[in-house]
Amino acid sequence: MVAPSLILMALVAAVPVAYAVWMSLHQYSVITPGLTRFAGLDNYIGELTSSEWWNALGITFLFTGVSVALELVIGLAMALLLNLAIRGRALIRTIVLFPYAILTVVSAITWRAIFDPDLGLVHAIATSLGLSDSGVVWLGQDGYALAVAIFADVWKTAPFVALLLLAGLQVIPEEVMEAAELDGASTWSRFTRITLPLLRPAIVLALIFRTLDALRVFDLPFVLTRGAHGTETLSVLAYRQLREQQAIGEGSATAILTFIIVMIVSFIYIRFAGGNIRAVSTRPNR
Repeated sequence: MVAPSLILMALVAAVPVAYAVWMSLHQYSVITPGLTRFAGLDNYIGELTSSEWWNALGITFLFTGVSVALELVIGLAMALLLNLAIRGRALIRTIVLFPYAILTVVSAITWRAIFDPDLGLVHAIATSLGLSDSGVVWLGQDGYALAVAIFADVWKTAPFVALLLLAGLQVIPEEVMEAAELDGASTWSRFTRITLPLLRPAIVLALIFRTLDALRVFDLPFVLTRGAHGTETLSVLAYRQLREQQAIGEGSATAILTFIIVMIVSFIYIRFAGGNIRAVSTRPNR
């Protein structure tokens, strides 16, 4: 019964991954098309001993850690706001979720224009307020460029986290909250002792989705800076090796190493956080 689905998954996922592994084990000539030689693990050793690869790995984890943490905090605040019984709640939800509906490439182009050092909105606001930008080129300096990339990512995907957490808030029984309020529990106590524990499955799910997505980020830093000025993630590095340098073997090795890192992080989440989901979802009501 499941054979057709397994075959489809193999064609869509397993075959491209296997082909990428095969390419990563070979050296390709940039002079003579089709000329290759088996290199074994040389491409992987070369990447793992390259400062360029380790720098991209550090940038990837820094981008992932900061952006996911901010998205979780902001997304939780947005979800709590959207869960309030107020007038115009449907309109507020639509406005809050609007950034997530925008394509990442379109969002990146917009933010690149906003942070343009000469004609951007940030420069215009600073000028109108009589403030000096101190010569800061937001997308042309290390540190600032990565900060803009993180800000743009949080702006776009925090609504997605809010949507997942809002779904978790919707299933929390009102009777539990009302009983705690009648017992004299403060708002903070109800939030920390009832809302957060019952919301843990949704939080873990949001963390899994966003972490795995952030580890593979490509389009946002590529459009903003093409990976320059401290924004070259592993995916951008793999693209540059494959497309610009025509280093097929090295680029494939970088892509496979990225795939392995994502798989390891997925295993860690499922192994440790997955148990929390089962524990919370099967815990009897008291």
